[in-house]
Amino acid sequence: MFNRVNKLLIELPNLEYGDANAAAAVQELLGGKFGEMSTLNNYMYQSFNFREKTKLKPFYDLVASITAEEFGHVELVSNTINLLQKGTTFNGDPDVTPLQTAKDKRNTYHFIANAQTSLAGDSMGSPWRGDYVFSSGNLVLDLLHNFFLECGARTHKMRVYEMTDHPTAREMIGYLLVRGGTHILAYAKAMEMATGVDVTKMLPIPNLDNRAFDQAKKYEDLGYGNVLFTWNNVGDYTDIKQIWKGTNPTSGAQLVVKEGSPKGYDIPNLDSLPEEFAPGIGPEEYKAIAKRLMENM
Repeated sequence: MFNRVNKLLIELPNLEYGDANAAAAVQELLGGKFGEMSTLNNYMYQSFNFREKTKLKPFYDLVASITAEEFGHVELVSNTINLLQKGTTFNGDPDVTPLQTAKDKRNTYHFIANAQTSLAGDSMGSPWRGDYVFSSGNLVLDLLHNFFLECGARTHKMRVYEMTDHPTAREMIGYLLVRGGTHILAYAKAMEMATGVDVTKMLPIPNLDNRAFDQAKKYEDLGYGNVLFTWNNVGDYTDIKQIWKGTNPTSGAQLVVKEGSPKGYDIPNLDSLPEEFAPGIGPEEYKAIAKRLMENM
């Protein structure tokens, strides 16, 4: 089971302006074939379906702990998309067309269906698909697939980074480039343990260091690329230490396993959008709801 913490993995810049077309591009990093919904569900089902958990526990612990982190990645990208919609419409009488700017945006579905928030889909509006999940039951094949999936995700993050200079999008992408690189290395080391083949010699894919990206460089400098968390406080997944050990082949820094999870940062509050009828609760209704809540205490 999972324990939810009401925090984001990093602090996102919450600016007074957004970029709805950037939000459309960032959707690929959420619901695309190589997006965070895919990494989450691939690792989640592999962890659920894992055979010989006791005999192969370090590998199970690795996939299971990365699964928990991917929940946080889905949450982080979703909140980024939400902030990128900020200020793109205005409040007004329906006859003054307060959503008029939406018809010229790349993804009008953001405005029509979700009140300017994230979708479970890609940058072209196609829904995320369950057949993106690969869970073969063969340990080496699954690890190889995960390595490939993370490399593909890294490529897409780099390209979306180059598509927008919005600070919120770039902050999120910079962080995930570092964490995605950590997962790539983790699966490479797991394959070396399972087969004896040093896959780390292929890295980085693409052949560009994270420090080429300003927003990624600071997270590398802080050592975010050298740590794996267990996302658990009772010692259930500590055997990842048998895989995640030694030094980072890129930086030479020591690899570290930390029990638990990062401290986290506040989740941005989304203001009401009267032009979207969201949340659709006015001042008088707030008062009535507050009164009913107090009566039930």
